[in-house]
Amino acid sequence: MNTDSSTESPIEILYEDEFLVAINKEAGLLVHRSWLDKGETRFAMQLTRDAVGCHVFPVHRLDKPTSGVLLFAKSSEVARRLGEAFTAQQVAKNYLAVVRGYMPEQGTIDHALSFKPDAIADKFASLDKPAQEAVTHWQSLAQIELPVAVSTKHNTSRYSLVRLTPETGRKHQLRRHMKHLFHPIVGDTSHGDGRHNRFFRSQYGCTRMLLHARTLALSHPVSGEPLLIEAGLDEQWLRILEAFGWVGSAEVSGL
Repeated sequence: MNTDSSTESPIEILYEDEFLVAINKEAGLLVHRSWLDKGETRFAMQLTRDAVGCHVFPVHRLDKPTSGVLLFAKSSEVARRLGEAFTAQQVAKNYLAVVRGYMPEQGTIDHALSFKPDAIADKFASLDKPAQEAVTHWQSLAQIELPVAVSTKHNTSRYSLVRLTPETGRKHQLRRHMKHLFHPIVGDTSHGDGRHNRFFRSQYGCTRMLLHARTLALSHPVSGEPLLIEAGLDEQWLRILEAFGWVGSAEVSGL
């Protein structure tokens, strides 16, 4: 059963049947309760549970500042099957991001990522973990050069809209990979560039990280039928696309 997203719910439900539910997680919303954010009172897991009237099981994660498709299972058995599918890289994920600079038309970064523990959540984790394989593909969709000297090194500022497709699911993988390529994601306060973040806040009222989980494609864990779930963009994203003239471009119009 597909759910009408126009229902009056504190979250946007993108898909629901008797086994699964997917939501469009807003930026700034935690997936579940965490010691890292003791002051938070809203969580995607609890909001989804209340919206569908049953317990839900998280099967993957999105960082707090990332928006987009977030999938839950309605039973532990279905959660197990989905977990195995994610581990076996049988789930295709596509993200949209706005990054600093002009990215090449397309490419792949194969760069292992070391374990970076959280001070509280990973307090008892081993710090001797080897770096984990991490692979991300990208495609540049649109570019713009603004006559603004955000950095003292350049008289103009360049940005790219990119599609990111991770093969692996490491912690902060897309954010760290973009930083490694010297094309940090705009609005990323941990791995980004504060000067460009401040420019987007003051010029465009953009208070979020511009990373969005656009689509999730998988085989249904019970029926085996192909399932494609898409999440629309929020008002801040649309404001940037409009301001940069990217809405009507051939590449972006197909999103």
